[in-house]
Amino acid sequence: MTQPLIGVSTYLEQASWGVWQLPAALLPAGYPRLVQSAGGIAAMLPPDEPGRAAATVARLDGLVVAGGPDVEPVWYGAEPGPRTGPPARERDAWELALIRAALDSGTPLLGICRGMQLLNVALGGTLVQHLDGHVEAVGVFGRHPVAPVAGTLYASLVPEESSVPTYHHQSVDRLGDGLVVSAHAHDGTVEAVELPDPAWVLGVQWHPEMGDDTRVMAGLVRAAS
Repeated sequence: MTQPLIGVSTYLEQASWGVWQLPAALLPAGYPRLVQSAGGIAAMLPPDEPGRAAATVARLDGLVVAGGPDVEPVWYGAEPGPRTGPPARERDAWELALIRAALDSGTPLLGICRGMQLLNVALGGTLVQHLDGHVEAVGVFGRHPVAPVAGTLYASLVPEESSVPTYHHQSVDRLGDGLVVSAHAHDGTVEAVELPDPAWVLGVQWHPEMGDDTRVMAGLVRAAS
């Protein structure tokens, strides 16, 4: 079986390595390693012109929209709150275009943390701009249990309550059109959303690339095969 090509969106940041300090397309190594360990080939997708998103997705077998900075509230008709981070406008525009292209083409799609939030926004939903209790400390991933909703795609991949790596302070508020909730935290926070069959579209609020459970990514890779 040919290994499917899985595109993963990236950061665009000023970075330092060796003697260099330059703008860089960045992706924590956990993302490509998770794709590879699940049987896929990982390809980085740095921000580009949104008009190129459909052509980009057409060359992929599956798409992962990675975690990162807060989604700019203008995309869901809100003003930024006092604890909302600075915008990443190039990423917002590019990744929203990627998501819409994947939805239009039926390309299997996994949104991780920010990626789940962008999926919700792309479908007309809104976000809670700040909640407490889902970050261990600045720059430190925490863990908490997530409970699946029976009968969902996510529950078919991970049928039991499980402890997941978490680092976020925003979450889904009003659900986007067609989305259903497929997992919750104990405090009621929406932890996974998905579109019903026949699409393979899943968003998870946590960071599977920071753990050793490959089941969610393996589901994407199988759908993309």
